[in-house]
Amino acid sequence: MTDLHDTLLTLDSHIDIPWPDREDAWAEETPRQVNVPKTRKGGLRAVCLAAYIPQGPRDDAGHADGWERVQGMLDVISGLDGGQGVRVCRTAADVRAAYKADDLAVIPAIENGHALGGRPERIAELARRYGVRYMTLTHNGHNALADAAIPRRDLADAETLHGGLSDLGREAIAQMNRSGVLTDVSHAAKSTMMQASEVSSTPVFASHSCARALCDHPRNLDDEQLDRLQETGGLIQVTAMGSFLKKGGGGTVEDLVRHVAYIADRIGVEHVGISSDFDGGGGIPGWKDATETANVTRALQAAGFSDADIAAIWGGNMLRLLETAEEAAVQS
Repeated sequence: MTDLHDTLLTLDSHIDIPWPDREDAWAEETPRQVNVPKTRKGGLRAVCLAAYIPQGPRDDAGHADGWERVQGMLDVISGLDGGQGVRVCRTAADVRAAYKADDLAVIPAIENGHALGGRPERIAELARRYGVRYMTLTHNGHNALADAAIPRRDLADAETLHGGLSDLGREAIAQMNRSGVLTDVSHAAKSTMMQASEVSSTPVFASHSCARALCDHPRNLDDEQLDRLQETGGLIQVTAMGSFLKKGGGGTVEDLVRHVAYIADRIGVEHVGISSDFDGGGGIPGWKDATETANVTRALQAAGFSDADIAAIWGGNMLRLLETAEEAAVQS
């Protein structure tokens, strides 16, 4: 009998890459939680690899540093293409083709709009050069585009800087819409998220967040935000971060599925997916690295999700959203 997990196009929507690069993407022995051998062992078929840009000062030097780093990180991600069964994918069709060819699909992404160095027009260049498919508006700490869910006191952040999106942030979202780049509201303040859902012509999504009703953490989305995702066709990818899953930490793979079930019950299974935040702080008992990915599928089965629902949660919903962004970009 075929194991369901072996048939799924499993897509993890948020994984960080180590920086500086360790050149261990194909190494059998490595401390990183995700690399090619580990995805093979765990049956993880598609990954969004994020170029994470730490929030720095909102000045010329800080912006220059962010712009330099994002290009270096995306160069590394792009360099994986064609090597030993890895395919860097620009479209949902590319991901499906990689799956059929038994290649690992890699989707480039950016974590923190600080990467643009205060110049929203650069998103078009990053989409063209590297195939970037989503960007979080912020990380921890406000930037030139938007307010973050967690201000950075060490950067002298007040509770709010822009009251949500800045004019630059609104321009960045317009540029993202035209380039087929999804607007990621993980790490964003609620004000930012709600405004982005109104401004964006394509649905926004959260690449690595959980349900605030089950764990009151500022990085999680509350019920009003979840309802807004349903209204606009958006998506939330529940993430394997213990402190987002259970107050005080200690969340398990069963807690991850509890969040998935809560969101599916409230706004529909078509609005929820899965992410790990591996190599960026993620990892929980039952899903500590990519080799244990099948445990998530088994936990979804144990919770009563149908095979079709599990396929949607594991990748179908994210691919649909990517296609929506692609179609909107063509029409713009």
